[in-house]
Amino acid sequence: MGEPAAWLVNRPERDSGCWFLFAHGAGAPMDSEFMQVLAEKLAAQGVGVVRFEFPYMAERRATGGRRPPNKMGVLLAAFQAQIDRVCSELQPRALFIGGKSMGGRVASMLAEENFTHGRIAGAVCLGYPFHPQGKPEKLRTEHLVGLTCPTLVVQGTRDALGNREEVDGYPLSPAIECCWLDDGDHDFKPRRASGFTQSQHWQSAAERAVAFMRAQES
Repeated sequence: MGEPAAWLVNRPERDSGCWFLFAHGAGAPMDSEFMQVLAEKLAAQGVGVVRFEFPYMAERRATGGRRPPNKMGVLLAAFQAQIDRVCSELQPRALFIGGKSMGGRVASMLAEENFTHGRIAGAVCLGYPFHPQGKPEKLRTEHLVGLTCPTLVVQGTRDALGNREEVDGYPLSPAIECCWLDDGDHDFKPRRASGFTQSQHWQSAAERAVAFMRAQES
């Protein structure tokens, strides 16, 4: 059976039953370099990955015109529909949801209900947008305070949407684990003088995400 056209699927050589539903950020599609590389690295470590696009991005792909992100209600409904579809079609032993930036934010807003009802085992946010760029007072953390769903946030220490100094001061739930990538920006790219490379940070992000998922399964 072929994969549905609306999905990009990275299957591991050995299907462990662990899957990651991976949503894109606000400005780049599901096949951006970040999304492609992370999906490949996760699959190489035994985690199946399903990527999809929110309605505005799918429309942009179809028409070639630029579209702003949908309203949050539409994003939430679209993501939930994908969760339900993965559960129905793939019947994963353990499903994790998450995404890059905005995709991770939407996932985190759906995590608690889906975790409580046993549909997911946890969430992984790669570069969480704790606030809009240049507006640190407009926090997007209210729903993260009482979260009980195991959640991993992989963040660059100098992310303009939430750097380490800022995030360390937020009252986040103890269910949230933050993994910091030295000198990484919102795409985990460090400055040359740091001694790290973006490729190294992408590998570290994938390894930490897999370790987190395995820990929730045990």
